[in-house]
Amino acid sequence: MTTVHVRGACPSLPAPMATGDGLLVRLVVNAPIPFDAFIGLCAAARTHGNGTMEVSARGSLQVRGFTPLSTPRIATALAALDIEINDGVPVLADPLPDDPASLIDANGVAAQLRAAIIEAGLTLASKVSVVVDGGGSVDLDAIAADIRLRAIMSDAGPKFELALAGDAVTATPIAVIEIEDAIGEVLALLNAIAAQGADARASDLVTSHSGRPRARPRQSQRARPMGRHPLKEDAFALGLGLAFGHADADALIALARIAKENGASWVRPAPDRVLLFGPLGAGGAVATRVAAERLDFITEASDPRRRIAACPGAPFCAHGLIAARTLAAEIARHVSLSGDGIAVHVSGCAKGCAHPRLAPFTIVGAEQGCGIVHDGSARDEPTDYADPADLAALLDRISTRDAVHA
Repeated sequence: MTTVHVRGACPSLPAPMATGDGLLVRLVVNAPIPFDAFIGLCAAARTHGNGTMEVSARGSLQVRGFTPLSTPRIATALAALDIEINDGVPVLADPLPDDPASLIDANGVAAQLRAAIIEAGLTLASKVSVVVDGGGSVDLDAIAADIRLRAIMSDAGPKFELALAGDAVTATPIAVIEIEDAIGEVLALLNAIAAQGADARASDLVTSHSGRPRARPRQSQRARPMGRHPLKEDAFALGLGLAFGHADADALIALARIAKENGASWVRPAPDRVLLFGPLGAGGAVATRVAAERLDFITEASDPRRRIAACPGAPFCAHGLIAARTLAAEIARHVSLSGDGIAVHVSGCAKGCAHPRLAPFTIVGAEQGCGIVHDGSARDEPTDYADPADLAALLDRISTRDAVHA
């Protein structure tokens, strides 16, 4: 039986979330997905849903457009595929397998931790999560988590920095611990969170750990998932972005087949709305990148589409009052958006599903047309409105905002 989740909880196969275009299922993937399994997932998303697939900012896969009748069918299809899906507390680890820069096997630690959490039978809030960062070439710094483990090198060898409640910059550092002590330390913290109540988070523990010796937060100099990354044995992984975090299942199938023809054997969703393909030789990586560009995937970190968050909008979402994706594509074509981070948020309605946080410039669908919000979210009251057909005026307003160039 399928239970529809209320907004604010994490949607999953047993409990998908109701959205404007049907039910949404989020899949936290623990390991690289073999191509045949990935193609099977895309085909199932097209057959049982509306064919829209997404990679979230945290690197989760999302499939959309299901009904209470079709959700059990996608669950049955997934059960037959070789995809390792996290069905408990999300424990997120390095997205690159065989990363020569990794200090430890972060995915091995994460697997042990998942098993230990299941064995402990802890009852935790649905959004509680853990990050295990092995210190490899791709960082996990932007991912907020209740508990963060980050591998560092010391005179005695690799150790973990342990921190609570936030991303690499905002989390509260707790201590530097031995690698072999990580499972016990994390379980103790999760037990302490659970003891605070069913809705408790790690932020409830921060003050109680203020007296422990602390590690110092550091700014990462490592790479984001976009682009080419060296693996062991002279191979590479290629990170490709999805425009506004969305892609059609058929386009993803085509991309997977091309990558496979060029020598790759797996795909893995990664933070920042990226799919990693590998292992590829140098020539295969170039050929896959060229093909991805033809299929309208993002191949450059400087692509302006990476600075725009957009939901499906009308007509794909029943709640959408403006064609969010169409507007977002036009903005990307005509406005210079340099820098990093989301500069423009285009939301079909006031729910702000694509980007719940603040943005320098937000266009939100309203009965009066396009609501304009400066330095706020889609839920804020617009300062004025514009006709969606008057795209030129919208583009002019965005291009004159200094914040979008920061």
